[in-house]
Amino acid sequence: VQIGLIDLVFSFDSILTAVGLVDNVLVMILAVMGAMGLMLAFSRVVADFVNKNPTIKMLALSFLIMIGLLLVMEAAHQEIEKGYLYFAMGFSLLVELLNMRLRKKAPPLELRNPRFD
Repeated sequence: VQIGLIDLVFSFDSILTAVGLVDNVLVMILAVMGAMGLMLAFSRVVADFVNKNPTIKMLALSFLIMIGLLLVMEAAHQEIEKGYLYFAMGFSLLVELLNMRLRKKAPPLELRNPRFD
């Protein structure tokens, strides 16, 4: 149910984006159907990845908050260079990927010997 609701929200977003990009209704319909199909096809893989790496969930939430604030600022006619936003998101994702790699290599805490750390 949650995936279906999220698909509806993102489909509505896709429709709004498609209206702004193309004038052909068939292209809009195909874009929305394709987006929903991809989300449904990969939802299990993404859900498993997020459940295995809960810090990704926090990172995604922070990205949504940052994008929401950007949209609020743009609604208030305050332009923010999107390059700054993309750089911050890319840098945060890179740091998280490095942390995930480090956690994967590090032995569990209970196996460490404090005398040798």
